[in-house]
Parts: sequence; C-alpha cells; structure tokens
Amino acid sequence: MAYPNIDETLQLLKELVSIPSPSGNTEKVISFVEQYLKELGVETSRNRKGGLIATLHGRDDKKHRLLTAHVDTLGAIVKEIKPSGRLKLDLIGGFKYNSIEGEYCEIETSKGKKYTGTILMHQTSVHVYKDAGKAERNQDNMEVRIDEVVHSAEEVQALGIEIGDFVSFDPRVQLTPSGYIKSRHLDDKASVALLLQLIKQIKSESIDLPYTTHFLISNNEEIGYGGNSNITPETVEYLAVDMGAMGDGQATDEYTVSICVKDASGPYHYELRKKLVQLAKDHQIDYKLDIYPYYGSDASAAIRAGHDIVHGLIGPGIDSSHAFERTHKKSIENTAKLLFHYLQSEMVL
Repeated sequence: MAYPNIDETLQLLKELVSIPSPSGNTEKVISFVEQYLKELGVETSRNRKGGLIATLHGRDDKKHRLLTAHVDTLGAIVKEIKPSGRLKLDLIGGFKYNSIEGEYCEIETSKGKKYTGTILMHQTSVHVYKDAGKAERNQDNMEVRIDEVVHSAEEVQALGIEIGDFVSFDPRVQLTPSGYIKSRHLDDKASVALLLQLIKQIKSESIDLPYTTHFLISNNEEIGYGGNSNITPETVEYLAVDMGAMGDGQATDEYTVSICVKDASGPYHYELRKKLVQLAKDHQIDYKLDIYPYYGSDASAAIRAGHDIVHGLIGPGIDSSHAFERTHKKSIENTAKLLFHYLQSEMVL
C-alpha cells in the first residue's frame, strides 16, 4: 500500500516553516498553500479571518468530515521603540521570553519593508553587567537589536518601523541524516505539510472518499480561535491535526503518532478516540495515547463555539514545543498513515 511520500512531505515542510507567519500576519503562507492546492485542481475558498478551506467531495454529501491544521505561528509585535534605537516586544502566542533569547528575527513594516535583528537581553554583555546571567528574561529586559545604523527612536521611525509591526523568528530548519527535523514552527506546519501531501495523493490517485471532506488551514490557532467557524452544518466529525506535546510524565515521543485523550479543554470524543486507536492497530501504525495538560486545539475551540460535532486530535510528537522544536520522520510517517486510513473509514456516528 502506497502512503504519501515522506521525502516530499519533509521538503514541503521545509518550505512552509521558511515563510514567516506569526498570528495576525499570515497572508503569504496562506497564498502559498492556496497556490499549491490550485495546482492540484482542488476547490478552495477563504473565510473572513483569512483562513483557507479546501473541499474534496465524497460519496456521502449529507455527512461531512473536517480536518484542520494551522499555519499561524508564534511571533511578536513591536510594543515600543526605545530611545536607544532598540525595540521592546509584545509576544504573540503562549511562550516564554527565554525561548527566544539570542534568536535572529525579521521585522516587517506595514508597507512590507523587512529588517533583520537579534533578540537579546539588555544586560547581555558579561563585561558590563554583573547580573547578566541572573536578570529575569521578560519584556522589560529583552529587546531587539536592529541590523541598521540607528541610535535613537527617531532614526528607527525613519526606517518605517512603527509600533504594531510584526516580528518573526528565524526557523533555523535542518533535516539531519538520522531523520530528525529541527525547526521552529513545526507546530503546526508539520501537520499542514501532512494534510497537503494527503490531498495530493487523494487527487493524483483518484481515491474515492466515503464522505465529503473539508480541510481548514486555519490562521489564528495560536491565539485561540482559528478553527471555531466555517464548519458546515453537515459536519459530523472534526479532527484537529496538531503537535503532540512531550515532557516529563508524557507518553508522546518523536517517533509515533500521538492520539490525544484530553487537554486543558477536557476529554476528546471517546468513540472517535477509540476508533483512531483501532485504525492504528489494524494497520500496524505506531501510536501513543496522551494527555496534554496545558494545551488547546482548533477542535476544542470549535466545541467551545457551540458546534455539535464529534471532535478528535492527533499529530506528530514534537520535542521542546514553542521553543527549539524537533521531531523525527518516523512520527511524520506514522501520522500520515493514520490520516490516510482515517479518511477512508466509516464515521463513528
């Protein structure tokens, strides 16, 4: 049985993480995905929030499925231009300042001009600041050093940089010979690459789906409301494809597909969870069940919005989420296999 090509998926993932797309500024990556689907001859539309919806028609058009993955990422926005010519940031998404210390970044002005910089502690130099290692990593102490000759707020503003400009982080993507993928923003561009490759296979092999299936590429998940709208009344099952969280006490690893039992929103639909497990067992797919204690997904956002759906969550296991993320191609592969069989299975209701 042929599954989506893993090497193609990884190359697509590399392209996706290289397109800056902090929540609130996702037009470029949405356009990239839109063009990719257009070349496959897939029907797409955009919602008013800027997300992209692709639809593949199935034998049953009275009951629909919806799968979602998000292209928006963590990032920041310019909060203040300091008298020194450096920038103070306000964070977009749930992460800590220590995870971006020393990171290269890009500032994009409202007119589209881009400048590079580095995110640093104000007290970085150990030759000057006695408390360089002890000072708190927070908004007051961290700043962006712009790679331009500027010595004042006025000189920075003359470049066109203003409060509200978006700041994105260098993904530093690498594919290692041992099969690891290291990059920022694997959450959730790994899942987007998986869905796009799956759609490509369905189209190229003319796979007959049992139900009309929608794919929502959401663009506001990191701030809580990416997938809570544009769900057709016919939608019965809603599966979020997002990263599995790793850490102490977690079962998730970098080599299997993670099936979420519960996150901060509560348990996911029991029957759908059991169905996903059975599919994994039937097709010899390596999986782990897990609970993500400080996590929410587009599926849980849809439930909170009042949609009457069966909701689930699966995804590749990602180490060091919301920081220097890593997974292995085995996890990508196992997730692809489960998605492939899920789309061709019968619904639980």
